[in-house]
Amino acid sequence: MTGPLPEPATLVIPFAACSDEHMQAALQALALPHLARLLAHMTPTRRDNGDATSLSPPHERVLAHCLGMAADDGKIPWAAWQVAQHHAGLTAQEGGAAHHAATATATATATPPDDAWAWITPCHWQVGIDRMTLADPAGLALDEADSRTLLAALQPWFAEDGIALHDDTPGRWLARGAVFAGLATASLDRVAGREVDAWMPRAPQAALLRRLQSEMQMLLYTHPVNDARAQRGLPPVNSFWVSGTGALAASLPVRPSWPAQVRVVRELAPAALQRDGAAWAHAWTALDATEVAALWATLQRTGRARLVLCGEHSALTLEVGPRSIFQKISSFFGTKPPSDILSLL
Repeated sequence: MTGPLPEPATLVIPFAACSDEHMQAALQALALPHLARLLAHMTPTRRDNGDATSLSPPHERVLAHCLGMAADDGKIPWAAWQVAQHHAGLTAQEGGAAHHAATATATATATPPDDAWAWITPCHWQVGIDRMTLADPAGLALDEADSRTLLAALQPWFAEDGIALHDDTPGRWLARGAVFAGLATASLDRVAGREVDAWMPRAPQAALLRRLQSEMQMLLYTHPVNDARAQRGLPPVNSFWVSGTGALAASLPVRPSWPAQVRVVRELAPAALQRDGAAWAHAWTALDATEVAALWATLQRTGRARLVLCGEHSALTLEVGPRSIFQKISSFFGTKPPSDILSLL
């Protein structure tokens, strides 16, 4: 008697489609031969429907599903999950939050992981005439020394409100506090490049965080780190963003990072967050020739593969397996070009 088949190699592609008009125009001209070959052999097995106003983007909902976590909008406890991995002596590898999986400090990991945690990301808010926009934090190029200096400056202010700040990686910190329990916050992948106010947390408990943001804007305005950054032609760090909030469910088993067969690639993210259609198309072409081609090779070698395409609204899981599983039906997508499939996301 044979046991269940092992999980197939899985490729998750965030920002495979975007609603921005420049990306939509670029999509129609894209030639993605390896993706076309995969789609011709695949059948949809799961669809995650959503909309562009959800706080948690589709790829984060998909990754939460992979880890057995509930994907309540804006309440996927990524920071607490990260701390739990290190508290258990596990090593984060890659994930959808590949930028969401990094080594926490000894101080943070020594704390019980069932508390409520959050990620605090120092960022630059671009001030316009009647709006503020959060620039992609990757553009800050914040190094380790400056990140730790700013952390030390902000820690006492956060502590006064019952929030313990810990170092994590350059450009992101871990925070522990009761205020993060049950608090819905928008992913950075939602707010980067967009107006800040539309994505601010609205729960009553978030008033504390909004006040802290105002206080930190004043503190950072004259901070020596920003003076030195200005001399190097770099934008100032003038605020922070809160995301990945919540506590892990007690029933959730701690597992070692992402499942070994799941690979998440973020090559499309930088251009998508900057609304750069040409760069996004170039990144898609390169991704098709590398990661997508590798999945196609896996399919040819093993006869099995899984592809998860994530847009701004929805995510679509497509799979290849023994014909009996799919009742020998032909793939609907085999007759459609990749641009038509991606436009459904």
